[in-house]
Amino acid sequence: MQKTKKSVAKRFKLTARGKLIRRTPGFRHLLSAKSTKQKRRASRDKLVAEGHAKPLLRCLPFGL
Repeated sequence: MQKTKKSVAKRFKLTARGKLIRRTPGFRHLLSAKSTKQKRRASRDKLVAEGHAKPLLRCLPFGL
């Protein structure tokens, strides 16, 4: 039986076309030291690179 890897399911979301989306790291503390530009860019979700996405997608056999 295939099981969903819950650690992956919590950190990534699947788009409608099957790509993975991730949050920007380092965005929970020390925000006053970061520039406005840095914070604005970090607030957007980012796509996971193709090479990293393949093994992660195997951890999500049923999607999300």
